[in-house]
Amino acid sequence: MVLAPIGAMLFTLLVSSLLVLWAGAPVGQTYALLVQGGFGSVFALSETFTRAIPLMLTGLAATVAFKARLFNIGAEGQLYVGALAAVAVGGLHGGAGFDAPAALLFVLMMLAAALAGALLLLGPALMKLHLGVDEVVTTLLLNFIVLLLVSLMLDGPMKDPTAMGWPQSVALLGDLELSKLVPQTRVHSGLLWACSLAVCLWVVLKYTVLGFDIRAVGANARAAAFAGVPITRTLVLVALLSGGLAGLAGAIEVAGRTSYLTLDMSPGYGYSGIVIAMLAALHPLGVMVASVFVAGILVGADSMSRALSVPSYIADVIVAASLISVLVASGLTQYRIRWK
Repeated sequence: MVLAPIGAMLFTLLVSSLLVLWAGAPVGQTYALLVQGGFGSVFALSETFTRAIPLMLTGLAATVAFKARLFNIGAEGQLYVGALAAVAVGGLHGGAGFDAPAALLFVLMMLAAALAGALLLLGPALMKLHLGVDEVVTTLLLNFIVLLLVSLMLDGPMKDPTAMGWPQSVALLGDLELSKLVPQTRVHSGLLWACSLAVCLWVVLKYTVLGFDIRAVGANARAAAFAGVPITRTLVLVALLSGGLAGLAGAIEVAGRTSYLTLDMSPGYGYSGIVIAMLAALHPLGVMVASVFVAGILVGADSMSRALSVPSYIADVIVAASLISVLVASGLTQYRIRWK
């Protein structure tokens, strides 16, 4: 069990090294700059943690859904609809003179974001339960529908009149923005939110009845139903929890980093969350480590690319190779292969 992840990482480094050599760059210096760019300074660490926050939340969303074999591929759309709901409460209402304390408005903003993401996943979950519709297809297609909806809102009711025609939403009230953890950096208190939610999800999955039901449904839904586990209720709760986490990712990204919504706010955080969940072997605490690892690779690749003229897409290759290697290593630990 210990050798499997080590072997997977060595294989990843080997594959990536071949690509680095193909690009005409020294392997050792490339990896050194990659690590230094992602973890070698306070600024680098702050950028890594900033990018890890939405990855952590979408990774948790994928983790809890996949645990119950509800394959949520729509975290990207749930993130955007959560951000849209957050702006609707914290930007439009606040700017329209909504008379409420900032603390109450902040809570309402986060609840609206979580609810929006949860309801977006609830539909595909109910379609799977009652109509047998594949949730992979429905959640994936909803991503594109949500992006079109966001584009409509940014060019319509939510458009910022002071943005000089640029399609972006109105900004949140200043009191609703998350505080910075380190002065003069972009890392914000959303990191504490994400880590706290990871710990809470681990506790729920490991020590509660709901967590047992989720694991039972994921292991064998027929056997779980025979044993008395409420399949419908469990999957509905999983959908609400998974979608709510992805919706919170959108709200925290808006409140902590951008303060307004744009159509390019996410470079694919929802899809990357699936990779995070698989790298973490569907363990909530492992999601924290995996999200920082992936974020560090992505951030470090930018500085490495500028220094050595190596394409920054090498980071995507490293992440993808890591995922494949971990999956293969996990399979080899479960099944013994014999040559005959």
